[in-house]
Amino acid sequence: MLPYATLVQIDRNAPLPVYKQVAHRLVSLIQEGRIQPGAFLPGTRELAALLTLHRKTVVAAYEELERQDWIRTIPRKGVLVSPDLPEVKPRTFQPGKGTGAYKGGTGFDFTHQETQPPPLIASPRFRLVINDGFPDVRESPLALLLRECRRVSQTRAYAHRLMYGRPSGTDHLREALATHLSASRGLAIGPENVLVTRGAQMSIYLAAALLIRPGDKVIVGTTNYHYADLCFEQLGAQLVRVPVDEQGIDVQAVAAVCKRTRIRMLYVVPHHHHPTTVTLSAERRMHLLELIRDQNLAVIEDDYDYDFHYASGPILPLASGDHGGNVLYTGSMTKSLALSIRIGFLVAPAVFVEEAARFRRLLDLRGDNLVEEALAGLIDNGDIDRHLKKTNKLFKERRDVFCDLLTGQLGGLVDFKKPDGGMAVWARFPKRFSIPRLSARAGELGLLIGDGSAYRTVGSAENGIRMGFASLTTTEIREAIRLLKRAAEA
Repeated sequence: MLPYATLVQIDRNAPLPVYKQVAHRLVSLIQEGRIQPGAFLPGTRELAALLTLHRKTVVAAYEELERQDWIRTIPRKGVLVSPDLPEVKPRTFQPGKGTGAYKGGTGFDFTHQETQPPPLIASPRFRLVINDGFPDVRESPLALLLRECRRVSQTRAYAHRLMYGRPSGTDHLREALATHLSASRGLAIGPENVLVTRGAQMSIYLAAALLIRPGDKVIVGTTNYHYADLCFEQLGAQLVRVPVDEQGIDVQAVAAVCKRTRIRMLYVVPHHHHPTTVTLSAERRMHLLELIRDQNLAVIEDDYDYDFHYASGPILPLASGDHGGNVLYTGSMTKSLALSIRIGFLVAPAVFVEEAARFRRLLDLRGDNLVEEALAGLIDNGDIDRHLKKTNKLFKERRDVFCDLLTGQLGGLVDFKKPDGGMAVWARFPKRFSIPRLSARAGELGLLIGDGSAYRTVGSAENGIRMGFASLTTTEIREAIRLLKRAAEA
């Protein structure tokens, strides 16, 4: 007889009833091959004695197993493991080592995303975080959003909306976004041109997936948004990198590449290039629009933080110009709400939006109707515009304090330009300076900052890192820069 007292361990403090623990463990022993099909199990009295349980507990466990067809009760003979189960070769039992189905690796090969940098995840050991450039969640308009959620959920028609939804987004939000984007960005669009997504990253992926086939060439900057690069490479694209300088992406280099090889798509961030924060100059924008029309070049324009600008008004996107329907415009409302509330958009010709909505259903049948309707209400009543006006004033103050302290404390080491907008500074270090070492030393002092791996690309001579300022109060900024200086000097 098997040593059931050893093999069937009971945790009386666990939330799972004891009889189910017994049943689950017996199933595991059958699946592991330690109890073979056709074998008899101990009687209920005997197993109860072995496990020091009440007999009724074992009876309940056996009844559970019989309902699931693992065992059969044979009158006057006993309890039999179903003989119809396939035989499993027993595995060696090693106390202390798990034998569950998910304890180790897989039995098959699968794709690994080894090039992804680890995300910055705060933990209690870090007092402060200098992130990639995110808003302060403490300033998020969550109370306003919850108010709208309650209002929407109390409407008579909402029960119907809870059951149904369009993959392109609710009609109300598409209309509200079309109005908002037309007014703030100069886009001549209607709701049929708007696809609501789970964030800008999904928008980029959906657009790219409909354009790229394995082997296609895609133009990106020598410095570029890392997750866009990964997205395009995952779809089978060959990345063709062109320089990015203080005036943005080199449009002459883009034209030269298009002249010598067939290009499927251009990915560009004209407003605040990621990661360097530079803005595409007016002259280059005009030349790029001309090139897009002449070449019928498909373009994904990523405008991830258009709403945050501190000097003058923001420069209008390429999508607002005459591009012949070739620019697919992506952005996000997430940074205006909270990072965990994922709502983005893709603006494109209606036929492309329809196809993108069909493709989106393979990933996500529909969005969050409640949040989408609530956001539409915030746009309609002006709450979003008022919130952005308030946070722009606040983040400008934080930018100024951050840049002044960075110059004063680390000016001899860090080279940067005060950004006109956005929520981060692009800080360049000398080529021989180790950003990973800086990150490690800062971590020891309780300051979490990236190691720069997300910004290193093949062919780029940059040795820099994005330093977000918007999510820190001015007091936190002073402490963060103090710790950063200590880490740099260690």
